[in-house]
Amino acid sequence: MAEPYYITTAISYPNGRPHIGHAYEAIAADAIARFQRQAGRDVRFQTGTDEHGLKMVQTARDLGKGVRELADEMSGMFKAMCDRLEISYDRFIRTTELEHHRASQSLWQAMADNGDLYLSRYEGWYSVRDEAFYDEKELTGEGDDRRSPQGTPVEWTAEESWFFRLSAYQQPLLDHIAANPDFIRPEGRRNEVVKFVEGGLSDLSVSRTSFDWGVPVPGSPGHVMYVWVDALTNYLSGIGYPDDGPNRGFWPADLHLIGKDIVRFHAVYWPAFLMSAKLALPRQVFGHGFLLHRGEKMSKSIGNVVDPGELADAFGVDALRYFLLRDVSFGQDGSYSAEAIVTRVNAELANSFGNLAQRTLSFIAKNLEGVLPTTGTVDEADGMLIEEVVVACAALKAGFNDLALSQAIEAWMRGVFACNQYIDAQAPWALRKTDPERMHAVLRTLVRAIRMLAIAILPVVPGAAGKVLDQVGAEDRDHAAIDDDGWYDRVAAEGFRIAPPSPVFPRLDMPEVA
Repeated sequence: MAEPYYITTAISYPNGRPHIGHAYEAIAADAIARFQRQAGRDVRFQTGTDEHGLKMVQTARDLGKGVRELADEMSGMFKAMCDRLEISYDRFIRTTELEHHRASQSLWQAMADNGDLYLSRYEGWYSVRDEAFYDEKELTGEGDDRRSPQGTPVEWTAEESWFFRLSAYQQPLLDHIAANPDFIRPEGRRNEVVKFVEGGLSDLSVSRTSFDWGVPVPGSPGHVMYVWVDALTNYLSGIGYPDDGPNRGFWPADLHLIGKDIVRFHAVYWPAFLMSAKLALPRQVFGHGFLLHRGEKMSKSIGNVVDPGELADAFGVDALRYFLLRDVSFGQDGSYSAEAIVTRVNAELANSFGNLAQRTLSFIAKNLEGVLPTTGTVDEADGMLIEEVVVACAALKAGFNDLALSQAIEAWMRGVFACNQYIDAQAPWALRKTDPERMHAVLRTLVRAIRMLAIAILPVVPGAAGKVLDQVGAEDRDHAAIDDDGWYDRVAAEGFRIAPPSPVFPRLDMPEVA
């Protein structure tokens, strides 16, 4: 039976339209999920929308809509974004689902049964935008200009509230982080969390009475759960909690992929809730960086918030996916612009890999009537190239396993460059007249290499790489880092012919409005 692998994104807060930051996280998670499927894992990939909380109430009121109407409308936009970007999720969860409410109430009850919930009164600073509480020592500014660590406005809040005994989990959390060095990544995020926890944990207000748009607290009329309690529970409710259904084998999650601004919720609050409920902790929380537009944080006031669908329309889904995973060092902040996308994609996909595939397959279609050559004079250079490609694909695999996605693709490019150096040195177009048997061996070597490279990059550019594999007749796509194991000879013996190929990585032009 295949080993399970459970990966999640943060569920998106749909009080506004999807932006490129949401797309970046979804694309990265999708590439990891596809990579793990290639490796033979039984993958469960979950994303969705987090639809409760005061922000949704206020946004709906400002728009003159019902809050459920807003939730339905905006959640649909996030799902459409995922579908447009070819995100291969297994479950798109919405926190308004009744089964999610039941799961959240079950988790609440488990924490209550452990003695970790008590009723009291909350008075303190709260950021509506962050849906988060902050101690006075964490704030910047004074008077009415007080700001959270994220730079968002805060307001003094006072109401009856249920509290979670977060303070009881300070040492257990520190012990778990120390015993599991990869629990929080990258290292800088882990260090931030350790510093925060070591500074002391206050008990956490986990219910609201000032509005009713949320999961009702069991046995406590008038209270709804703090939005982060029910939002985090999605990782359990989406796989069947609290029932012992077939999907429970996916817990604990292998990877929670989230933005760096919500690491505290996932690496402090969430594991404390799970400890209280006697449930296993996720194996890893990875906080990726922000995506900046020309080096600036995206802001509606600046006018640089870009719809990911518009970027996909302008450049193509595969080109957008490739750029974001190749150009941004995963875990750090990155920047994008139309010029950067065009430059990167043209240099590496169009001019390097795309051109390699196009001229090789076109040559076979034109000069050999599409027939894959089975004879030929083998040279030492052939074996050396295949070995270079195998090494490059193995390095991509190692990079993906370590979540070093940009470095993984860079390693893959070394295999592409090796193939281009090989075809230029061997010059099959010249061998056609001087040494046809040598030409046959060169073309056979190139087709084998192109297949391996296409399989390796398939998680990143599934549409275009899939077309390359179709062009060479490769149906088995699950062994990116090894030699073809007789694939070429089998396909050639079956009489497969390469048709005149269409370019799958066309050169990009700058859009009229960048």
